[in-house]
Amino acid sequence: MSLADPALAAGDTPVDADELARARARRRERVLRWLLPSVTVALMIVLWDRIVAWNEIPHYILPGPGLVAQTLVKDAPILLPALGVTLQITLMALAVAVVGGVGLAVLFSLSRWAEMCFYPFAVILQVTPVVSIAPLIFIYVDNRLAGLLLCAWIVAFFPILSNTTLGLNSTDHNLRDLYRIYGATRWQRLRYLQIPTALPYFLGGLRIAGGLSLIGAVVAEYVAGTGGIGSGLAFRILEAGYRLNIPRMFAALALIALTGVVIFAVLSLITHLMLHKWHESAIKREN
Repeated sequence: MSLADPALAAGDTPVDADELARARARRRERVLRWLLPSVTVALMIVLWDRIVAWNEIPHYILPGPGLVAQTLVKDAPILLPALGVTLQITLMALAVAVVGGVGLAVLFSLSRWAEMCFYPFAVILQVTPVVSIAPLIFIYVDNRLAGLLLCAWIVAFFPILSNTTLGLNSTDHNLRDLYRIYGATRWQRLRYLQIPTALPYFLGGLRIAGGLSLIGAVVAEYVAGTGGIGSGLAFRILEAGYRLNIPRMFAALALIALTGVVIFAVLSLITHLMLHKWHESAIKREN
């Protein structure tokens, strides 16, 4: 018996070693997931600073990252209210795009005729550049905020509509037949079968639409070109360009980029929280 124990222990060792290796790999992946992007961004900033210093580039052509950071702090009373305006338009457009896109996708799943009638118009809105539509919108829409919201909505609407429609139509036909056999109504099939199936598709479209709504808001502000207290970051960029205040322009661009990253991170977190317990795309795979 004593001779068998070492063999048993030796047989258990590879299993324990394998588990330990997987645990180490998971810890290393968690660290590298944050470390590698941070190091890359830091290296790019250092390279940017060195290029400006080595070539003695004037700040009105290309400011260094230190000057941009100083300008961001110094001009915060101007830039932060503008960021609030742009962010307000972005979030409102995203909310309206979610309501309209999901509602229309549900209508398409319930009525094939509705999809054939209205889906081509959604495609036309998507493929037409918002820059070409925006001047007409600001001619026909008197309210400036409504015009900005409409421009941003046009950009953000289609990814949610198309992804949600694809998800609702991707339900396993065998499960659909099973629901019909058991006498489930159309609304029961939609609630208990199609919507859970479409949820990952919808969340994927939502992450795309979050960035596009910010792009649409900025482009709409460019086209509107109006200043004053209610001006967004796009107008501040235009204003800085007219005055050759390039550091402020870069500071505003940095705020827009940071806002886009935060929106994507928040929507990715929402996606993880909603899917990580059951969907294959979010379940952590063991190496």
